[in-house]
Amino acid sequence: MSALKRKRGGNGKGPKAAKKVKIVENGSQKQKDTPVEDPKNEYNVPAPVSMGKWTNKERVLVFSSRGINFRTRHLMQDLRAMMPHTKADTKMDRKDKLFVVNEVCEIKNCNKCIFFEAKKKQDLYMWISNVPHGPSAKFLVQNIHTLAELKMTGNCLKGSRPLLSFDPKFDKEPHYALLKELFIQIFSTPQYHPRSQPFVDHVFTFTIADNRIWFRNYQIIEEDASLVEIGPRFVLNLIKIFQGSFGGPTLYENPHFQSPNMHRRMIRLATAAKLREKQMVKELQKMKKLEEKEVVSQDVTDDVFATPSEEKPVEVEHEAPPLMKMKKKKKDKEFKRQRMRKVMKL
Repeated sequence: MSALKRKRGGNGKGPKAAKKVKIVENGSQKQKDTPVEDPKNEYNVPAPVSMGKWTNKERVLVFSSRGINFRTRHLMQDLRAMMPHTKADTKMDRKDKLFVVNEVCEIKNCNKCIFFEAKKKQDLYMWISNVPHGPSAKFLVQNIHTLAELKMTGNCLKGSRPLLSFDPKFDKEPHYALLKELFIQIFSTPQYHPRSQPFVDHVFTFTIADNRIWFRNYQIIEEDASLVEIGPRFVLNLIKIFQGSFGGPTLYENPHFQSPNMHRRMIRLATAAKLREKQMVKELQKMKKLEEKEVVSQDVTDDVFATPSEEKPVEVEHEAPPLMKMKKKKKDKEFKRQRMRKVMKL
């Protein structure tokens, strides 16, 4: 048997010679080669995607530099799974300049790019860019939670179209309005994309809080229209917005941004100050112990509880009061009676 016939669906005519399945109106499946009595009752299985014209051909390249950790790798895979219009590429060398990314996007026929840049094996930066003319934005990525974590209980169809929900603050400031347009062009699935599905079952939310952009992905439940988080989730801390793609004049610089190196330095300085304070307290205690103690002749605290008493006249009574005399006589009588009884018994 030839190699082509050993393949699944191979009839000796080539690798694409698979049998086409057709469905008759009564629901039974029949092969193409089998004769059918009435060919008018046959119809082909429709494609899962609407047969419209694919006009918006946005393609997003999602890749990273070398040195990323496992969490960043899973985040990239989640973004590629959520966005059917993405493409992948091999990791870029850290020695290369960022302008090389424009050439990689041109080779891959992509006009948008999400590039993850790792530094010191602990800091993650994300670039989003409109290739090749710009603009582009650089973010510090924080608080990453991937799709595979058990906290995310939602689910959605692969390749489905998302709804994009933006915070009202995006329309109030110009740099947020520019980022909103970039997010819309990158994260929205083009209509009639070959790998997309004609369903809307999840929402991408972009919220501004604490001068950062919070990304969340929620599933839409049909029963009560509530939302369940799917994931991934991450926080974008804006650093700069450039006019060109991966460089050029700076359009906006975040005044609230603090670099991770400076943040770690401030933490180290705070811990060092605490240790110095503890050491100074210990030294002061040692100095107090070594000092000579002064012997005080009179204690100042002795007079704290000394209270003046009332002066009373001193009178010495030589006789007992009358009540005491009566009680003494009764006791003497009882003693005599008890003594007489003992004598009588004897």
